[in-house]
Amino acid sequence: MNTAEIATEFSDVDFPRLERSLRHPRTLFSIVLSIGTGVATIIACVPLFSVLIMLIYRGGKKLSLALFTELPPTAFEEGGGFGNAIVGTIVIVSIAAAIAIPVGILTAVFLAEFGPQSKTASIARFCAKTLTGLPSILAGVFAYAAIVLATGGYSAPAGGVALALLMLPTVILTAEESMRMVPVKMKEAAIGMGCTPTQVAWKIVLPTALPGILTGVMLAVARAAGETAPLLFTALFSNYWIFEDGSSQVMEPTASLAVFIYNFSGMPFENQIEMAWAASLILVLMVLTINIIGQIISSRAKVS
Repeated sequence: MNTAEIATEFSDVDFPRLERSLRHPRTLFSIVLSIGTGVATIIACVPLFSVLIMLIYRGGKKLSLALFTELPPTAFEEGGGFGNAIVGTIVIVSIAAAIAIPVGILTAVFLAEFGPQSKTASIARFCAKTLTGLPSILAGVFAYAAIVLATGGYSAPAGGVALALLMLPTVILTAEESMRMVPVKMKEAAIGMGCTPTQVAWKIVLPTALPGILTGVMLAVARAAGETAPLLFTALFSNYWIFEDGSSQVMEPTASLAVFIYNFSGMPFENQIEMAWAASLILVLMVLTINIIGQIISSRAKVS
C-alpha cells in the first residue's frame, strides 16, 4: 500500500484530535483520573505504613538477641524474651501447611482438571467459598472439639488443624484459578503427543500454574501466622520451650507469637507491653519475609 492509498484509507480519521494535548478534554480527563488514582493509592497505603512506622518505633528499640533466646518474663521481672513463641509459631504453622497445602492443591487439581462440572466439584467449591468467610474463632472451636477433647489436652497439632482450616479455602481457590488460566492449547498439544490426563496435570498444568499456586500458599501462610483466636482454643500458651533437653513437648500447650502479643499487650507492666510491641514487629517481619521468598520463587518459575 503506497502513501496515496494510506491517505485515502484513513481520510476520515481526525489525527489532530488524537494527539495528546492539554487543549483536549479527553487528555485533561485522563490526567485528572491519573492524579485521583495516585491520591487514592497513597490514602490506601497510609494505614499500612502508619502501622509499620509505629511497630518499628515502639518495637525496634526493644530488639536484642535475648528476645530470641530467652523465655517470657514473669510479672515484675525485667528483660526476658519470646524465643519459645517464635519456635512454637513455626511448628504450628508448619503443621498447618503440611495439612492444608497437599489437600488444597489435590482438591484444586480435581476441580480444574478431572471434574470441573461434576456435582462433587460444585459442593467442594461451595464449601471452600463458605470457609473463606468462616470466623477464625469457629475454626478454633471445631479443632477444640475434634482434637483437644479427643486427645485430652491443648497441643501444637490441635493449633495446626485449626490454622489448616483457615488456610485450606485460600489454597484451593487460588490454585484452581491458576490452573484454569493455563492455556488450553498447551494441554491439547500434550494430549496430542500421547500424554494421559494425569501426565498433563502433573507435567503441564502444575508447573505452569506454580507461580499462582505459590502466591496463594504464601497468602494462606501469612494469614495463619497472624491468627490468635483459634490458638486460644487449641494450642493455648506456654512459658517453656516446645523442644528441651532432647525431648519434645508437642502434645502440650504451645506458645505462639500471636497469643504472646495478645497476653502481654494487656498487662500493666511496661516491660511486658514493650515486648508485645517487639513481638508484633518480629511477626510482621516473618510474614514479610515469607511473602518475599514466595515472590522470588514465583519470579524464577516464570523465567524458567
